[in-house]
Amino acid sequence: MPIDLICLDADDTLWHNMRHFHATQDALVAMLEPFADAGIASTALEACEVRNLKLYGYGAKAFTLSMIETALELGGDDVPASVIRQILDAGRALHAHPVELLEGIEDTLEALADRARLVLVTKGDLFHQEAKLAASGLGDRFSGIEIVSDKGPATFRRIFDRFGVPAGSAVMAGDSMRSDVYPALEAGAWAAYIPQPLAWSHEQRPPPTEHPRFRELPSLAALVHWVDEIERIAA
Repeated sequence: MPIDLICLDADDTLWHNMRHFHATQDALVAMLEPFADAGIASTALEACEVRNLKLYGYGAKAFTLSMIETALELGGDDVPASVIRQILDAGRALHAHPVELLEGIEDTLEALADRARLVLVTKGDLFHQEAKLAASGLGDRFSGIEIVSDKGPATFRRIFDRFGVPAGSAVMAGDSMRSDVYPALEAGAWAAYIPQPLAWSHEQRPPPTEHPRFRELPSLAALVHWVDEIERIAA
């Protein structure tokens, strides 16, 4: 089947994201230095984030709440109000970070749009993701925008049905094995993994290297060539 729908992740696929979270985490670790060493503080924050996913979901707001909870967990009643204020300030700064497109993204999206309809499939806080998309200037490149609380096979099946495309004619590309690759494959689509060095460990899984519809790519630009390759196979 030819590719009729190209689904793309947003954070760290179209624009930089995790670098801002890592910088904010480093700031938290420095704030908590009187209560825990860096390794313990980082481990506690990650455990708190994962624990809170079912309550707060993904994104900067959830991260800010987890930072506050981590501070109280490690410092208890000894954590001064000034530290909580600093954490809130860090969370606001995380929400306000500039949107920096990855190199060559605009040209890549133009090339992909020449081949199939594009749909943005991203998870996280609705308000923040909408704000980042507006600041990116990329919104008009997409035939659809899907901002979801999480990504699973049902998410992709719903998108394919909405656009009237069989799963075998769709491809998903992103930097998360957990959220982009495995659910898209399970839904019957093709899936491209585009690794980035700052990926959150919670989002990673061993690659399905033997899967016939999976490919690891060095960049989103390489997706253009893989879509062409899939088209040649289909022909």
